[in-house]
Amino acid sequence: MDRLQRMALHEARAGRETPGPQHLPQDDPLFPKLWDNPCWLSFRLNFLALQFNNPVYGRIQQQLGLLRPEFVVLWSLYLGDGLTLTEVVRSSNFPKNTLSRAVNKVATLGLIDREIDPSDQRRVTLTLTEKGRAAVVSVKELMLEHERAMLECLSPAERLTLSDLLTKMVVASGSWPRDMNVAEAAAATD
Repeated sequence: MDRLQRMALHEARAGRETPGPQHLPQDDPLFPKLWDNPCWLSFRLNFLALQFNNPVYGRIQQQLGLLRPEFVVLWSLYLGDGLTLTEVVRSSNFPKNTLSRAVNKVATLGLIDREIDPSDQRRVTLTLTEKGRAAVVSVKELMLEHERAMLECLSPAERLTLSDLLTKMVVASGSWPRDMNVAEAAAATD
C-alpha cells in the first residue's frame, strides 16, 4: 500500500487503527466504503448529498414540476436576488449550459425576470418574480425539515464544527483543478 493510500485510510478512520465506534456491522455494504475507502471524502459527501437531493428534489419536481437545475436557479435568487447567470453558476457549481437552459425554462414559466443592465448591454440580471418567490417558499419548509433530520445525529457543537469545516472547503474549492487531464496525470506519475 502506498503512502498516499495509507494516509487516506488513516484519515477515513479518523486516526484510528480500526474503524470508528459507529456500530456498523462488518458485513454491511457501507462498512468498506466508510472504513476501507481511500476516497472517503468524496464518498461521504456524495452519499450525504444524495440523501438530501433525491427525496427533496423529487418532491420539488412532483410539487412544482421543476428539475433540480431549475430550482437551483430559483433558490440562488431567493438567497440573493439580482444575480447574473455567471454568478448563479459560480455559486452553485453547475455547468453554465445546464443553468442557461434552466434559466430559459423558469423565465418562460414566469418564475424569474431577466433585465438588461442599461450601462452594460451584455450584463443580464436575473430576479425572482412573486410567482417564483412563492414557489420557493412553498417547498422551503420541506427542505429545512429534511436537513434538520439529517443533522439530528450531531450535537449542537458538532453541527457548528461541521459547518465551519465544510465552509472552509467550499471557499478553498476555487483553487482546485476544474478538470482531470488524463495525459497530465499520466505524465506526473512517470
